[in-house]
Amino acid sequence: MVLDKLGEQLRDTIRKLVRVSLIDKKLVDELVLDIKKALISADVNVELAGKVAEQIRKRALAEKPAKVLTAREHTVNIVYEELTKFLGAEEGKIELKQKPAKILLVGLFGSGKTTTAGKLAKHFKKSGLKVVVVQTDTWRPAAYEQLSQLAEKIHIPFYGVKEEKDPVKIIKKFEPDFARFDVVIFDSAGRDALNKELIEEIKKVRDAINPDESLLVISGDIGQGAQKQALAFKEACKITGVIVTKLDGTAKGGGALSACSATNAKIKFIGVGEHIEDFEEYKPKNFVSRLLGMGDLDALLKKAEEAINKEDAEKIGKKLVKGEFDLQDLFEQMEAMKKMGPLSQIASMIPGLGMAKIPKELLGAQEEKLKYWRFLMQSMTKDEKANPDIISQSRITRIAKGAGRPESEVRELLKQYFQMKKVMKTVANPKQMQKLQKMMGGKLPGLPM
Repeated sequence: MVLDKLGEQLRDTIRKLVRVSLIDKKLVDELVLDIKKALISADVNVELAGKVAEQIRKRALAEKPAKVLTAREHTVNIVYEELTKFLGAEEGKIELKQKPAKILLVGLFGSGKTTTAGKLAKHFKKSGLKVVVVQTDTWRPAAYEQLSQLAEKIHIPFYGVKEEKDPVKIIKKFEPDFARFDVVIFDSAGRDALNKELIEEIKKVRDAINPDESLLVISGDIGQGAQKQALAFKEACKITGVIVTKLDGTAKGGGALSACSATNAKIKFIGVGEHIEDFEEYKPKNFVSRLLGMGDLDALLKKAEEAINKEDAEKIGKKLVKGEFDLQDLFEQMEAMKKMGPLSQIASMIPGLGMAKIPKELLGAQEEKLKYWRFLMQSMTKDEKANPDIISQSRITRIAKGAGRPESEVRELLKQYFQMKKVMKTVANPKQMQKLQKMMGGKLPGLPM
């Protein structure tokens, strides 16, 4: 999951809050201290972490809950609201007002601009738009090849001139062709630092392009240095938004997110992994909901729809949330689920699942293990897949022999299946879902009011 450590620490804080019957000053002080520590450990600036913690403390002690909320539910809602405000409050949407919409990517060397150009292109292509990527990075030797390969991978056109050293000449060469596309994405050069030379080049490129959006690509692992970088680029290059990359489970990306928010540079997208599909629009409310273990059904259904058709996506989503799936469903949808991304990422989008404290080994099944499980399920009868309860020892022996796998793997598959089913049914309890909805002030992303 994105910002795995921060999310787990925040969820531990919420679990502590949910277990108590009385909300008093001592508990509130403990709560805000835990939140402050969690933010600082995620590389959030100490002063900013202190401010958000203090705001939560003031509201929790001063405000009276609405009649429909308990004091505990009201306090959880305050945490949700203040973290959302802290990490962006509003979405930084890209509005494609004209054709072609021209998007310039800028940033320092190593921030992931070229990879992001490919991810952004695929994002727009999935919306049915005609996209082209243009190489204007004439400094990095591999820039031309890398962008060309990414374009080939996602089946879109690529424009570039390998030996040309002047990015403006590349732009002018292909400019007459841009009108054929809905979106034109320009990958620019970076440097080790924001110096005069880089600023001058970006200004020349920007003037030649006249972009609708100038997006700063910033690495999530640079932490608090993001604030200075975002401010410098904003002043020098007139950036209209930010894309934060490398926000995988190991990154301390809280610093980058909060720093961009503090400079009022809207984050428009986040990169959440190495694969080209690991790219999302940044929606602060949904993002914080996932951090707190409250899920994000909007993102879950969107990922499912990208992997399979809409009708099947809705069916999978409903079965997952209700905990009504069987081995036959698992067998039929395994390939689709693999396309949706890592199981830990998918689990973080299911409301309440993050609060269930599921063992990591349950969510961390590797591709090799899934392949073996597929062999085992191919060796099962239709009745066994539809009703795993009937699988006895003699059936386990037969299934294992048929798949050419040890019996222990059949037992492990069944154990994992029943454990996941139990967890999903617990999470999907209607009363618990209503409780989560109340605790989030009726704002739980993806759930009906």
